[in-house]
Amino acid sequence: MAMEPPVEINADSIRNEVAKVLKSLQPLSKDAVEKDVVLGQYTESEIDKEILPAYRDEAGVSTDSKTETYIGMRLYINNWRWNGVPFYIRTGKCLPTRITEVVIHFHKTPHPVFGVDAPANKLVIRIQPDEGIVTNFVLKKPGAGFETKEVSMDFKYKYLQSEEGEGKLISAYERLLLDALNGDATLFARTDAVLSCWKFVQPILDYKQKAGSLFGYASGTWGPTQADELLSKDGRTWRRPCENLTNTNCTEL
Repeated sequence: MAMEPPVEINADSIRNEVAKVLKSLQPLSKDAVEKDVVLGQYTESEIDKEILPAYRDEAGVSTDSKTETYIGMRLYINNWRWNGVPFYIRTGKCLPTRITEVVIHFHKTPHPVFGVDAPANKLVIRIQPDEGIVTNFVLKKPGAGFETKEVSMDFKYKYLQSEEGEGKLISAYERLLLDALNGDATLFARTDAVLSCWKFVQPILDYKQKAGSLFGYASGTWGPTQADELLSKDGRTWRRPCENLTNTNCTEL
């Protein structure tokens, strides 16, 4: 999301731009890791009378395992375009649903004519499932007064497939194997990019060894409360797609 447009659409040009972004990641100091990184491990919970086991109760897992099953963090990219813009990322296991998406929050308007509490506009890019794009924006409700309401406009690739008879979208592993067979390295990691990743991640690996660095969260929830607090300090909240779901059927987009 942060890379610049490549000069050409080929593996070398695209991977050059990816490497530039990773090399621009602001290094995590010891204080920054403790302040900007939240590690979690899922614990037992009950949802709809079904008991979901804790990670430490899973087969083959040590009863005193310190392995994280969740990470939420704030990071910065020190380059001309993104300097000072916070990026918030999270991923984890046993969350309410399996979903991958990018959410871009735009600045609020400097002069809120139609309500001071109107939320900022958002662009949601859904990678999986239900691949597509949705824009959430605020408009004035019809009629007298100045009440506002958040509405959305969306596009789904499955509509394009059904209307134009296009081929089905392939899964991530299908794409991986197909690219490998075709010798297309575009989506594969390059050595310099991998080294930049490890350089950025190493302070987190060191932080994991510290007592008190791992927080519990109930299976079927969106992660530790400490991850919510990470964003609340900036006056922000995580987007919670399909908040009430506990399976992989997610069709909100």
